[in-house]
Amino acid sequence: MTVVTELADLALTPDERARGTGVDSMLFVMDWAGEETPGDLAAFVAGRVRAFGAQPAGVDTDAVRRAAEADPTLGRGDLPIRQLDHLSGVLTPLGFTLAVCDDGTDSYPVLVLRTGGQPPTGLTHEGRPVRAWGSPPDETLVSLDCPHCGAMLVWHLQAAESLAGEHCDCGGALFDATGHPLPGVTLHD
Repeated sequence: MTVVTELADLALTPDERARGTGVDSMLFVMDWAGEETPGDLAAFVAGRVRAFGAQPAGVDTDAVRRAAEADPTLGRGDLPIRQLDHLSGVLTPLGFTLAVCDDGTDSYPVLVLRTGGQPPTGLTHEGRPVRAWGSPPDETLVSLDCPHCGAMLVWHLQAAESLAGEHCDCGGALFDATGHPLPGVTLHD
């Protein structure tokens, strides 16, 4: 059994690899607030599944959109997450994994990977981690406005890092010893 370690082996069909197609051309980038045109994400995912010769049953996200629109608690940015959750669940039994490239922006660069349904690990694209949708990121961006002086503070944390005991440059305490924000400290969404 051969272990596949190259992203291109999972994201591209053999014919696409033979033609020299790059992984970038198979990325669907969706803004955190949603698709430009409803149905684009589902059409992209269905097209990628078809490219690999499989039938994309259940890939449609219209039902997810209708349910979200009827939900009074729906906030801006919630619909894309619900769509990605739905598509991830649909793809797994088909032998695919919905993946995102953690590119450090507030968008969702989405890939459809043929993985046999097993979430990949250790993949990168242009030096950035690629992970199965729903798996924890290797890095987290934390930002806030200091309640003591108003300064905007941003941290880029690795998965094992914590903000335990962190203070602002003004001296104001922001996080307790366990890394939880102190009362009055509100993290940006």
